[in-house]
Amino acid sequence: MSKHQGENNETSTIQHTEHVNADSWTVGSYLVERGKPLPYGASEMASGINFSLFSRNSLTASLVLYWPEADKPVAEIPLDPFLNRTGNVWHILVRRLDPDICYGWRLDGPNEPHNGHRFDKKHLLFDPYARALSGGSVWSQPEISREIECAEEPSDRPPRMCRLEPEGFDWQGDAPPRIPMEDSIIYELHVRGFTIHNSSRTDNPGTFLGLTEKIPYLKELGVTAVELMPVFEFDENENLRHHPRTGELLRNFWGYSPIAFFAPKSSYAANGHDGNQINEFREMVRRFHRAGIEVYLDVVFNHTAEGNEKGPTISFRGIDNSIYYMLDKQGNYRNFSGCGNTLNCNHPLIREIILDCLQYWVSDMHVDGFRFDLASILGRGPDGEVLANPPLLERIALDPVLADTKIIAEAWDAAGLNQVGKFPSWGRWAEWNGYFRDQMRLFWQGQNGLVSAVASRICGSDDLYEKTGRSPYHSINFITAHDGFTMNDLVSYKEKHNHDNGEDNIDGEVYNHSMNFGTEGATGDQHISRLRRKQMKNFFATLLLSQGVPMLLAGDEFCKTQNGNNNAYCQDNELSWINWELAEKNADMVRFVRLMNAFRKRHHSLRRKHFFKEGASDISWHGEKAYQPDWSENARWMAFILDGDRAPGGRDKHIMVMMNASEDWRHFEIPDKGGDWRRIIDTSKQSPEDFFEKEADAPIIGRRHDRYAVESRSVVVLVCG
Repeated sequence: MSKHQGENNETSTIQHTEHVNADSWTVGSYLVERGKPLPYGASEMASGINFSLFSRNSLTASLVLYWPEADKPVAEIPLDPFLNRTGNVWHILVRRLDPDICYGWRLDGPNEPHNGHRFDKKHLLFDPYARALSGGSVWSQPEISREIECAEEPSDRPPRMCRLEPEGFDWQGDAPPRIPMEDSIIYELHVRGFTIHNSSRTDNPGTFLGLTEKIPYLKELGVTAVELMPVFEFDENENLRHHPRTGELLRNFWGYSPIAFFAPKSSYAANGHDGNQINEFREMVRRFHRAGIEVYLDVVFNHTAEGNEKGPTISFRGIDNSIYYMLDKQGNYRNFSGCGNTLNCNHPLIREIILDCLQYWVSDMHVDGFRFDLASILGRGPDGEVLANPPLLERIALDPVLADTKIIAEAWDAAGLNQVGKFPSWGRWAEWNGYFRDQMRLFWQGQNGLVSAVASRICGSDDLYEKTGRSPYHSINFITAHDGFTMNDLVSYKEKHNHDNGEDNIDGEVYNHSMNFGTEGATGDQHISRLRRKQMKNFFATLLLSQGVPMLLAGDEFCKTQNGNNNAYCQDNELSWINWELAEKNADMVRFVRLMNAFRKRHHSLRRKHFFKEGASDISWHGEKAYQPDWSENARWMAFILDGDRAPGGRDKHIMVMMNASEDWRHFEIPDKGGDWRRIIDTSKQSPEDFFEKEADAPIIGRRHDRYAVESRSVVVLVCG
């Protein structure tokens, strides 16, 4: 028998109120007090639990209490607008209330969509500050409502409710690794997709703890941070489309559709009941930190799962729609996110929620960094105007709690605003560098006129970031990310193949700058397979030899494919899951990426804090002739030398990089640096000759005025000293 079972038969909606004294009164069997407006959310106090909720335009508010797994509420406590409201904040303290309680809010007020108000008291609403949600502990559990709404009758149990966080967690002295940004190598992954495949051989597949079982692999690979795709609670069942071939229901696999900013997703926990997901998340972070690996979160503050006018009422819409969302004069949702609504991020109250949320994940959950989805929206005003000095972005940049936290912007939005290199930064914000991705892809595709642009990307994109007072490490360099082709598909498909998404292949990016080397998709042609493999190594080498912070996509290192799908947001199946058998099948590619990471870490000249100074000899540029770079329109090859004598942080070896994206061999003259040049990397060669793990074992290829023949579409790296 549950310890709460005997209480489940109480009257579900409390009507009787009796004052005990001036400070407290009874509502049914509950002793309540006026409570406090701050802090927001549910907070355990010495005398009970304080509940607080902002809502400017509501007229009535009730706190609804459920015991876990009960079919009916144990109490619905109406708040007195004179006693339980301070300004625009409803609040109440319930004495001696068991912290296992589940709760929600029921608000009423004007239902005038044309004026922005959508109050409806039939909905049980999530507390925006809820630390955990009940239910949803089993991924795609069918009884979880697609709309996460309560039924017409208030006595019916809603599928999910708010919970308090469990008591205590032993951090065992955990402290953030505080890896310098310039030394970081980021690895983007999906919590479920990383270990849910049978081949992962984990005890807790698809979970936070499952991730920790792969720490030895990640440690050996050499990454310094994992960037987790959304872990805020979301409803994976919200997608109503079916797979056009199998008929199976498609899911919201990626999770870019939050319903509770403070709550980790319960189905990502091995035991997501009773708020345990909070401590399992903490356990994951603690284990990563113990291994010296940081944890970043991909956070979505630009929109919510409530969608447009036809979407469900979950939280913000029913609490105060006109405050939380950007609306036009007719009360319709402005849609800069492409997902139906746009959060009114620069409203003072919304700014406060977002800052409180970020501070919570850093202070209470020990997160090390954030990547902000469609971050340009966070710089828009209430009418969608682009603000010159967005207060939210400034507040995040200068917040004292977040001072050691990495903050990374996806510096564009779905309405066409592109702020790469121009994102308001205050010297703090780093950016996903979309120019790096596109120009490197086009260069290795063989496009003309890109040598100068590629040189800027190799230098950390000084043309983009130096003028705004930032450093090379504010450029997050990447070739692939979750959104788009995988590395394998980038060299195997010329067109996207998104038919399985059920949207007639109209979704997903059209301009992928990809190539297939003559055959679309998988092939048994060994010549094409060799070209594709070499091209992938070129991308990895270029990425990890450039100034800035490299980001890798999980599975790219062992040639993961999505069969040409460049928008697999809804594919909760083997198309998206990581197949760990590929790590064994393509061990040579894993080796190459591992050694590239190690090479980058070994040579501090690849991880500069400051941009190269014009006229200095820290870096020199070359063409086929030494010290004679070819910046012409037709050049598709280049070389550069990082001078080890002038390396930041002390002497390093000289590093010469030769890149040939043309279809012909190129013969590069090797300058004299006072010693023998050894060939460490040649992407045209087969493993293990493509990369010498020990530099002392690498073959000597020349000293002065010798030439090295670089095969078409290849990268060669030499070291001297």
